[in-house]
Amino acid sequence: KYKSEGHDTIILAGAEYGSGSSRDWAAKGPMLLGVKAVIAKSFERIHRSNLVGMGIIPLCFKSGEDADSLGLTGHERYTIDLPSSVNEIRPGQDIAVVTDNGKTFTCTLRFDTEVELAYFNHGGILQYAIRNLINAKH
Repeated sequence: KYKSEGHDTIILAGAEYGSGSSRDWAAKGPMLLGVKAVIAKSFERIHRSNLVGMGIIPLCFKSGEDADSLGLTGHERYTIDLPSSVNEIRPGQDIAVVTDNGKTFTCTLRFDTEVELAYFNHGGILQYAIRNLINAKH
């Protein structure tokens, strides 16, 4: 519904988001549905990496916070205040998230390495690999 209406979506999640499956389809599904970010208390390690590979932004609530404690219902519209240039994004930096009702909270960006930032900059690992192959031929 949201994708067909041209709306990007995010997922609000609890602890260990992605546990139970480290298969990349667990991240491909949300990407195909138009999910642009996941805000969770924590991530299963491999799934977080797979989300990055699909171009999905992983964010963690600050310690002691979650969707319930912040009064988030999932019906809000969210603005994730990433720097305009990927060169200004740093692994683990704090990012402001603003809802359409004026609530602002801080999350930790879970791009954990510079390589993950490169994947994000290219829209995901597949796009990154294709561009590297094209550039290597020239």
